[in-house]
Amino acid sequence: MFDLVYQHSDFLVINKHPGISVHKDDNDQPLLAAVAEQTGDEKLYLIHRLDKMTSGLLLLGRNKTAAAALCANFAERRVEKFYVAIATKKPKKKQGVVIGDMTRSRRSSWKLETTKVNPAITQFFSAAGGEGRRIFLCKPHTGKTHQIRVALRSVGSGITGDDIYGNETADRGYLHAYGLRFPYQGELQQFLCPPSIGKLWSTAEAQQAFTEWLQPWTLSWPVLATKKQ
Repeated sequence: MFDLVYQHSDFLVINKHPGISVHKDDNDQPLLAAVAEQTGDEKLYLIHRLDKMTSGLLLLGRNKTAAAALCANFAERRVEKFYVAIATKKPKKKQGVVIGDMTRSRRSSWKLETTKVNPAITQFFSAAGGEGRRIFLCKPHTGKTHQIRVALRSVGSGITGDDIYGNETADRGYLHAYGLRFPYQGELQQFLCPPSIGKLWSTAEAQQAFTEWLQPWTLSWPVLATKKQ
């Protein structure tokens, strides 16, 4: 279900495997219970969420005080998150910013609107992913449901293996929480976790992209347009 990435006295960082839900099922959270069993924690607190198909870095609080402080970081947008994805079609642009309101669409899906009242904001780069696919590095500035999946679909590149927004079936949905950086008690915490589960991550093109994206927080990201005063 997971790999343990880092243990702090106040929090844990895990690498969640794809296909594992972080949501409660009949008031039970099997993932948190499995982590607690390994680490000996009586109770763990989920600080943020990942979609079931999404693998990668997930932050868990080990006590109420730490959980409140870490949740506040997310609420105040002081957490930098970075995701990698593999998509099927060439995007309309190789890099840029996707910004727009998100509204409910059919079934469990969302769609991107041209309005910007309370928009989802995502910066991205892309590179050749092998066999005609593209690999993306994404930096979301908001935490909307399905945000990156909808953003990449909006530029013409549905994520490979995504059964809602994708264009191609695969052994998994190819979205992975790759990097995480946040302040805690006066220190900057940063973590990087390259994906390993899924055959498409192992292509030479994908591995080359990961070597170029070893410090995503230092890259010159596409400029975010600021509102006029």
